Amino acid sequence: MADATATPSDSAAPTGIVEHRFPCPSCGSDMRFLPGSTRLLCDHCGHEEAIAGSDEDGPWQARDGMVELDFEAALRDALPEAEIEETRVVQCTSCGAQVEFDPAEHAAECPFCASPIVTDTGAHRHIKPAGLLPFAISEEEARSAMTRWLGRLWFAPNGLKDYARKGRRMQGIYAPYWTYDADTATRYRGRRGTVYTEQRPVRVMVDGKARTRMQTVQKVRWRKVSGRVARFFDDVLVLASTSLPKAYTDRIAPWDLSAMEPYQPAFLAGFRAEGYTVPLEDGYREARQIMQAMITRDVKFDIGGDRQDITAMETDVRDVTFKHVLLPIWVAAYKYRGRTYRFVVNGRTGAVEGERPFSAIKITIAVILGLLAAAALGYIMATSQ
Repeated sequence: MADATATPSDSAAPTGIVEHRFPCPSCGSDMRFLPGSTRLLCDHCGHEEAIAGSDEDGPWQARDGMVELDFEAALRDALPEAEIEETRVVQCTSCGAQVEFDPAEHAAECPFCASPIVTDTGAHRHIKPAGLLPFAISEEEARSAMTRWLGRLWFAPNGLKDYARKGRRMQGIYAPYWTYDADTATRYRGRRGTVYTEQRPVRVMVDGKARTRMQTVQKVRWRKVSGRVARFFDDVLVLASTSLPKAYTDRIAPWDLSAMEPYQPAFLAGFRAEGYTVPLEDGYREARQIMQAMITRDVKFDIGGDRQDITAMETDVRDVTFKHVLLPIWVAAYKYRGRTYRFVVNGRTGAVEGERPFSAIKITIAVILGLLAAAALGYIMATSQ
């Protein structure tokens, strides 16, 4: 089968929204991105095509095309119009997620919390993604990883495990993130501590008599210091979603951002993309906290010695830029006995995190077995004496 370059079919909606579709040249069905490749696949007839600009001769490499945007210009709403786009989204009334849906879709279930939602297709005007990490593992591989993870949770209800194994397909979601770059210079004042020991006499009682003994005591000798450290921060990553549990997404890191691809709609074919709900400025505040923690470590290293005491830090931050990027996450949300359980899988590495459900019956059995084992051990020890 000869390879052809995948070409999207773009149509402008009355609202100005551009819809990207990738019809199969053989049968006309919609094609989807094939995880772990740089190709589109038609599930109907099996036809495959290379994504335009992809390099099929070797592993993915980050290519030119991801432009850093000026942070201050974005705050003034002065970004070039080319960096803004409109997409059709629906907002879940339960968890607040904003997810792109096909315009022909009128009813669906939220992939983040499994709540039923009715789409009132509207426009979401936002900063266009600059890049993305394409999915590298398939839905089947993600489900297998989740099943293995659930299998290691002994206290999880068996019913939930069975429900998850036999449940509906997982949703491939491109989750929104902000990345921030900044050049920083920090002036600090503090104290360097040098640990030393000395001997001092102490009175102790030995056989009812007072004796004097020498005891080693640790002390710290402090000296005032001041200095300057500098660091350039590249791609400080901040989750731009409020619907995904941040505690889970943090634990499925790291992300191989060096493999980022410039944004192409073809990589989203067959997947959903979530619109960001964390404003750019709010994301920057979190990024500054991450930067400050790193700067504090730099200052302590620069102070040196055995102990460090920072009394003042003044940081100048310059040339702040940012990108809106999309990272691949397989999401499963299951309603079991009136409660929603959510699981996330890193779409590149297969790392899994999620709710840790507990079975009251299993916990009760474990407690009873523990008590019986303790009673048996106590009986054996008593009889042996």
